[in-house]
Amino acid sequence: MSAGHELKAGLSQRQLNMIAIGGVIGAGLFMGSGAVIKATGPASFLTYALAGALVVLIMRMLGEMATANPSTGSFSDYARNALGGWAGFSAGWLYWYFWVVVVGFEAVAGAKIIQYWVPDAPLWLVSLVLMVAMTATNLFSVSSFGEFEFWFASIKVAVIVGFMVIGTLFVLGLLPGSEVSFHNLNDPDTGGFFATGPSAVTAGVVIVIFSMVGAEIATIAAAETPDPRKSVAKATNSVIMRIAVFFIGSIFLLTCILPWNEYDEDTSPYVQALSEIGIPGAADLMNAVALTAVLSCLNSGLYTASRMVFVLAARREAPSGLLVVSRSGVPRNAILASSFIGFLCVIAAAISPETVFLFLLNSSGAIILFVYGLVAVSQFVLRPRTDPSKLLVKMWGYPYLSIVAIVGIVAVLVQMGLNEEVRIQLLLSLLAWAVILVAYFAVRAMGGSTPAGPEDVPTGRARRVLVLANETLSHDELRTALHRVDEDGSAEYYVCVPANPIDTGQALTKGAVYVWDATTEAAQSRLDGLLATLHADGHRAEGALGDYRPLRALDAAVAAFGPDQIVISTLPLAESNWLRYDVVDRAREKYTIPVEHVEAGSALAGS
Repeated sequence: MSAGHELKAGLSQRQLNMIAIGGVIGAGLFMGSGAVIKATGPASFLTYALAGALVVLIMRMLGEMATANPSTGSFSDYARNALGGWAGFSAGWLYWYFWVVVVGFEAVAGAKIIQYWVPDAPLWLVSLVLMVAMTATNLFSVSSFGEFEFWFASIKVAVIVGFMVIGTLFVLGLLPGSEVSFHNLNDPDTGGFFATGPSAVTAGVVIVIFSMVGAEIATIAAAETPDPRKSVAKATNSVIMRIAVFFIGSIFLLTCILPWNEYDEDTSPYVQALSEIGIPGAADLMNAVALTAVLSCLNSGLYTASRMVFVLAARREAPSGLLVVSRSGVPRNAILASSFIGFLCVIAAAISPETVFLFLLNSSGAIILFVYGLVAVSQFVLRPRTDPSKLLVKMWGYPYLSIVAIVGIVAVLVQMGLNEEVRIQLLLSLLAWAVILVAYFAVRAMGGSTPAGPEDVPTGRARRVLVLANETLSHDELRTALHRVDEDGSAEYYVCVPANPIDTGQALTKGAVYVWDATTEAAQSRLDGLLATLHADGHRAEGALGDYRPLRALDAAVAAFGPDQIVISTLPLAESNWLRYDVVDRAREKYTIPVEHVEAGSALAGS
């Protein structure tokens, strides 16, 4: 897609606010909390409080970094800046892998809920229909994703708030036939407050923390709002209230309404509690809400995965074709690629549920904890490097609470290793990380192929010089480079600047919906600056913006200008080995005319 397409507006503040509020409310809360209550007893709300405190700390750390340096890559970019390329590559691909597997899982879960009303519906077919529907929603426009998510989240929030109101009135004895009811919290007949032992409270964090995943999505979606800093700050500041009310508050009420040992793990505890209160149609209501939660997770998971792989492409760590943005302002290829993997997961669930699909689920089981760990360490490292004036959101009690968060993540991982039921998830997730690290070093090795040396590039006698400006050169760098190919200064010049969101830096700071407009502006500024430098030195020079794909831009410019010398500027090799391999080396292979390579910042030709 060219940079000239007119793009539509992205997410509104209204949509992002609701995404932030409802993002943590998933089917894990509505359907899975019964198992936690059964395993932990009346103290289960303390388990949610511990897990919630850890998520709050992680979100606060992420909010600090995101407001100081807004980025479409969010924690992937922060990990890269703090710990190096391996960490950014790991965080991005791990998070993408986590969500594409979740997308497939949620499609299957949604189909199972629909079978509650339509028992004979084929599970695989319903799963695929849900996948197609959510893929279409994401492809249509960013605002359509935001609007769907707004209403999904609104339904979830309304139901939780309604339950909180009804449950509170019941527990306080303010409903007809009810009486003040807190005795279930410490009933000796059911084992007391710590009915299953104090250790069960901490052990349960392993399960509970996964039901809170999604709070960080707002920091990624914020890149597609008009004011990312403001949006992230609002989302971060509201996370405490969200977790306190939706999780800790509702679980507390559940343990008050019914004795903990009466909850059935296979039935939503909210259904059982509402039935106890006497609310008619509770099962149908909560199944409908659970379906909404599943579709919300599927919708936002596909959105999140596509944006993360979009950023990986912007870092040249995924195919550059994933940067293509449609006329409606969405990264079309990134969405389709992520959706395709989700489809494969659905197929795996249909034909090999106990082997391939189970392997996929287990191999992503601990990944979110790895990502959260990288977030925590990144904030600990980056805080001293950050200008205090940029800290619109500050991590409380730095560095002590940052250390607490890191230790907390490690403790949960250790607990997973000690628990036989989830140990396989930790081991397979570590295997997935190892594969990604191998891929990272393979990518670096591929990008570092040996180009032609400077002795292969004739210099000094060019008459028509084409400059492909993938990076802006300073006045001295440009003058030094051109003197090598045009000693007497009599050549005619043509400057081509690829309107590329990677090489202009816009893909790293602008959401997909804004990236092409920003890219065109940045590329035009680069072109104007280079032409002004050439004109100031008395050279005859003209130029134009080119295709966002550098090689295509070069082909078109060569055909139009007919040069006898090409000069290509890039970042230094350490920062741009992919660009040199993809553009400089291939240009030298393709054209019979000399190709000079200039590194911005060092002006080393042919190195």
